[in-house]
Amino acid sequence: MSTGTVNPTSSASTAASSTSSTTGGLTQLTPNDFLQLLITQLKNQDPLNPTNSDQMLQQISEIDNIEATTNLSSSLNSVATDQGFQTASALIGKQVQGVDASGNPVSGTVDSASFTNGAASLTVGSQTMALSGISSVSG
Repeated sequence: MSTGTVNPTSSASTAASSTSSTTGGLTQLTPNDFLQLLITQLKNQDPLNPTNSDQMLQQISEIDNIEATTNLSSSLNSVATDQGFQTASALIGKQVQGVDASGNPVSGTVDSASFTNGAASLTVGSQTMALSGISSVSG
């Protein structure tokens, strides 16, 4: 029977590097991914030199912070989406000037507003322009 020490972070860092290389970086990791890394670290730790409880609490706290940040980001994106749709809807019947996606000038009365793939767009006559393409609005 061979006895050897296991580096508790080697398995976790190997898992992190393989996860980050397949998903495009650490920004793509979810709280569940960090929990899996923590479990892997606990399973592979050296029994004679276990992980310090302060380190464990710090890691759990970091997981909570990541989840809270993710939830806040999602909420802010939802608010921004709703605000964009409300702004676009309020422009129906208004005179606008601006440019379409190709940079062509657009001028006239907004006939309708639509929302596709998270972006509001306006129909002015036969042309469509993004809400961000507006340069002026009048009565």
